[in-house]
Amino acid sequence: MTNNSDHIFSNVDIRKLLIPIMLENLLASLMGTVDTMMVSNVGASAVSAVSLVDSINILVIQALSALAAGGAILCSQYIGSNNPKGANRAARQVFLVMTVLSVFISAICLILRVPMLKFIFGSVEAEVMADSQAYFLFTLLSFPFIGLYDAGASIMRAQKDSKSPMTISIISNFLNIGGILIFGLGMGVAGAALSTLASRVFCAVVVIIKLRNPSQTICVNRYYTIHPDWDLIKRVLYIGIPSGIENSMFQFGKLAIQSTVSTLGTAAIAANAVTNILENLNGVAAQGVGIGLMTIVGQCIGAGRKDEAIYYIKKLSKMAEAAIIISCLVVFALCRPITILGGMEAESARMCFEMTLFITITKPISWVLSFIPAYGMRAAGDVKFSMITSCASMWLCRVSFTIFLCRVYGFGPIAVWIGMFADWTVRGIVFTIRFHSRRWLNHHIID
Repeated sequence: MTNNSDHIFSNVDIRKLLIPIMLENLLASLMGTVDTMMVSNVGASAVSAVSLVDSINILVIQALSALAAGGAILCSQYIGSNNPKGANRAARQVFLVMTVLSVFISAICLILRVPMLKFIFGSVEAEVMADSQAYFLFTLLSFPFIGLYDAGASIMRAQKDSKSPMTISIISNFLNIGGILIFGLGMGVAGAALSTLASRVFCAVVVIIKLRNPSQTICVNRYYTIHPDWDLIKRVLYIGIPSGIENSMFQFGKLAIQSTVSTLGTAAIAANAVTNILENLNGVAAQGVGIGLMTIVGQCIGAGRKDEAIYYIKKLSKMAEAAIIISCLVVFALCRPITILGGMEAESARMCFEMTLFITITKPISWVLSFIPAYGMRAAGDVKFSMITSCASMWLCRVSFTIFLCRVYGFGPIAVWIGMFADWTVRGIVFTIRFHSRRWLNHHIID
């Protein structure tokens, strides 16, 4: 192991990279909480509709995010190997792939919007279904802009610029809230969807403009000269597809769980929707650590400094654990005020509080080991193992266990979080064994 002074990333570098990512994630989740509180005042059917549709939206968003992260890992390794030309070529292919894929997904969802919602959530009340169709119509139009922003933000972070995506995100989230206030007057969920679409268009436009600056390590311009480079595309997809499948399977699992929860009544759907937001909120700081870790490990691997990759995974896992403990306690303290301000019905608020208490106790025990080392191992190219492990544990533990507890033993929505804790525990054990085996270091992504 090299001395601390010889490391690629100093403590100052780490803080400059991680803090903006953590703040960006935190603000996005806070704005999501505010969105839900505002929509929930329209009624239980509105918040239920947003929750159900967002289960599909997040499926797409996570897949696009994973693909963008795959391209960012490739760029990070090229930068670490002191090959800016290779990083620029990779970045251009990431933009090409993300544009084509996101437009295609948006078109498919537009064509199949109504039958898709009826197939997945056909058992919900008619009012919830009507709101779901209106909300999905506007949000699916934003997928291409999400893809472009994810690509640009990931490329910025790959070159240690996490401040720009944070700034863009802050502005767009306030535009989103302002849009809800403007459009939401009498428009219900359609107003929330319109403001979300506008904020995502803003993000995509600004990030594209930022990446045109030729003084940066990576500059993406002259779009008419971007043609498919199949070798680089294969490398982007080699990392992005397994991560995309992993995230997509995770969301498919959530949809299966959501279908089960939707049979428990509107109160349970609303309670689980808000609990999902609170659980996301108490994990955003630690997730930011994981996102930053990919840039750090990617550059270490590109520079051939595997010992530092190991060192940083251990170091940032400790930081993530501290973040999880603090975040869980803070969010738990805010749970009751949020349910009151959101105008939740008494039964929904009670269930939400009980589920948040369970998460506050269990998440610090198992979450970090089930996620943070995996971020680092993916950045080294070990994506297939992560995909197989995550998909298997999610379906065997989270989905199957949740459905079993609900349908056989009559558990309420708390079954979702019992299954999730089982998933985190199994995954954490497997990833810990994999990390200590060092087999994740035996991959070669760049020349």
